[in-house]
Amino acid sequence: MSDIQEQQASIAITLPDGTVRNVPSGSSGFDIALSIGKRLADDALAVTVNGKPSDLHAPLLCDANIEIVTFDSQLGRDIFWHTASHIMAQAIEEIFPGSRFGAGPATEQGFYYDVASEHRFREEDLRAIEQKMLEIAKRNIMLQREEMNRADAIAYFTSVRNDPYKVEILEDTLKNVDTVSLYHQGDFADLCTGPHLPSTSKLKAVLLLNISSSYWRGDSSRENMQRIYGIAFPSDKLLKEHIARLEEAKRRDHRKLGTELELFMLSPEIGSGLPVWLPKGAIIRSELETFLKEEQRKRGYLPVYTPHIGNIELYKRSGHYPYYSDSQFPPLTYHDEDGKQEQYLLKPMNCPHHHLIYSSKLRSYRDLPIRLTEFGTVYRHEQSGELNGLVRARGFTQDDSHIYCTPDQLVDEICNAIDLTQFVFGTLGFSEVQTRLSMHDPANQQKYGGTAEIWEQAEKDVREAADRMGIDYFIGIGEASFYGPKIDFIVRDALGRKWQLGTVQVDYVMPERFDLSYIGSDGQKHRPVVIHRAPFGSMERFIGVLIEHTAGNFPLWLAPVQAVVLPIAEEVHDYAKTIHAALIAAGIRAEIDTRNEKIGRKIREAEIGKIPCMIIVGQKERDSEEISLRRHRSGDMGSFTVPGLIDILKKEISERT
Repeated sequence: MSDIQEQQASIAITLPDGTVRNVPSGSSGFDIALSIGKRLADDALAVTVNGKPSDLHAPLLCDANIEIVTFDSQLGRDIFWHTASHIMAQAIEEIFPGSRFGAGPATEQGFYYDVASEHRFREEDLRAIEQKMLEIAKRNIMLQREEMNRADAIAYFTSVRNDPYKVEILEDTLKNVDTVSLYHQGDFADLCTGPHLPSTSKLKAVLLLNISSSYWRGDSSRENMQRIYGIAFPSDKLLKEHIARLEEAKRRDHRKLGTELELFMLSPEIGSGLPVWLPKGAIIRSELETFLKEEQRKRGYLPVYTPHIGNIELYKRSGHYPYYSDSQFPPLTYHDEDGKQEQYLLKPMNCPHHHLIYSSKLRSYRDLPIRLTEFGTVYRHEQSGELNGLVRARGFTQDDSHIYCTPDQLVDEICNAIDLTQFVFGTLGFSEVQTRLSMHDPANQQKYGGTAEIWEQAEKDVREAADRMGIDYFIGIGEASFYGPKIDFIVRDALGRKWQLGTVQVDYVMPERFDLSYIGSDGQKHRPVVIHRAPFGSMERFIGVLIEHTAGNFPLWLAPVQAVVLPIAEEVHDYAKTIHAALIAAGIRAEIDTRNEKIGRKIREAEIGKIPCMIIVGQKERDSEEISLRRHRSGDMGSFTVPGLIDILKKEISERT
């Protein structure tokens, strides 16, 4: 063999640790994993080639950077769960012939598939589908990728598979694509970009969780479908651990705790997805608002208030009406005494109102930056099947701020907004925070406002700010808002679940649409840049996540009831009342329990109510003019004088520890 032929027959593979291996051209990720070790080969699910996910057995034909993907990584779990959705679809098709399939993606915690079937699925059906999935797994069916031109794919899903949903995707979403990919799994096949597991045998344990209603492509005017959620694992042990986490999640469910702790209520008489804050929940929300308002005041924010509805033309101008039309309440039509018709919309976003506040007077470069802030309530008509207590509601309040600045000030202002968001998360105990730079998809430019040049500049500014702040971020292509790129903060709660909460967004588009301007040092008009910023995001969603993160065990400064005075006997009631009065006078939220109950029961009920401080008062305490302090989940803390206790509690509250 000549030197040239030998070079062509060998390729250089660079592993994550920098090691370079020469392997025969056509080798697969599995071959490389096996050369490293049998354990890795057994665990391997897929491979990344120069950072791009690929099937484990796909041939490698040129030099590349390679990483073996296992279930331990998020990418590995996504691939595993997406393949599990295909296995579930095959199982459904075998048990319920004639079923058709919409979308079946992996999710943060598993997968789902939207199914169109004449059969109405029930709990017992889920168990049967699970068993069929495990049977399919044992068949060790190899998943085969096939690429074909779009016309042939349409013919395949019209005649061979007879799946109108896939045909619609091919004729609509993929109309500008020449070649598409299918994955075959025995007699089952699906339209998919992949990658997938090499074989169904990787699936060892599965749990189908629930069934909900959905609409094809999220359009309420389209076919009603059944969405089946599930999760799967490569071992029974991992499934058992997950079930234990699910049980803990049930105990922490904010809807359950919200009822038990009397924080909020949801009533069909008021309306689905419209939470009402009860007194104790209102205290938590008020404390969070006060906390952020104080911090914003220090940082130069100016408070404003705007109405709950606005003229529909305002939202057409901003682009929110067409962009959010599927999730908005119908317009309110009004005829005045002259018969003139006007249409109003429940406010979907606060920003158009703030833009008009900015443009209500002439602005100078010396006035900038201007930071407007509002806890503004907005409304979205979410599908009933998507509603979830506080974390997915139809009416919710955003801690919305809009910063109007010069281009030269932009990166500094983004950095300040990042700093504020990090401060908020740190104070509330969210120590694990991921940051996503949400960029637009250049291949789908028509989806976004503004020019390609504006987007290039905005994304450059976002990257510069993130780099300056030393943020460890990842890129999300296609995750941007329609008016600009975002910095999204994703927190991990006590159960390891991820929640997208705070956000910082750069906007060059709205200043154009609203003709915003300022007079520069040259005496000419210039466009400001807008930053949309919300550390909490939605107050409802944030508090819902916080309830589950803390299991309702709020820090002292946030607790609705911070202390309860528990007299042991009736003869010390008067002394207990003086302590209660002293706590109230010091600004501490306190209650007193003078019921004719044993002290053990009073303590148990205070523990169940998650009250941070229990102040025990008996004859000994009265005689010594002291109290005995018990802390929730910590037990006895010893004796204190009343003034000494008040000083300790006030310090803990003021420092928000």
